[in-house]
Amino acid sequence: MDTSGNIPERRAFSRMSYAAPLAYKVCNKETIAKLLQGYTSDISEAGMLCNIREAVNPDDILWLSFDRGTLGLCEGLEKRVLIYQNGIIGKVVRIEPKGYDNFDVGIKFLTREEKNWNNEYK
Repeated sequence: MDTSGNIPERRAFSRMSYAAPLAYKVCNKETIAKLLQGYTSDISEAGMLCNIREAVNPDDILWLSFDRGTLGLCEGLEKRVLIYQNGIIGKVVRIEPKGYDNFDVGIKFLTREEKNWNNEYK
């Protein structure tokens, strides 16, 4: 056990704080036509943390639209992730309720290699 207090970083990409408006859709037949609103909290090339008002489920596939142009990591981000209709496709990996109709949601961006995301569309 490491008692030095040095805990190794488990993230492959560093996160940066990034608070900005976010539009998203839950990719299922009942909600795909409904554009929802939220805010980003932080972002990396692998995923993001956002704050939303609608309840989502683990493994839900989301279409995410936000201002990627102001991010310094956008060049690497856009080369790596799956972009569909000018939005990034991501999978819900963590949900933390923050009160009534308020959730912090961790999203893992799907990569271009994960082209089977349509198979997960419910």
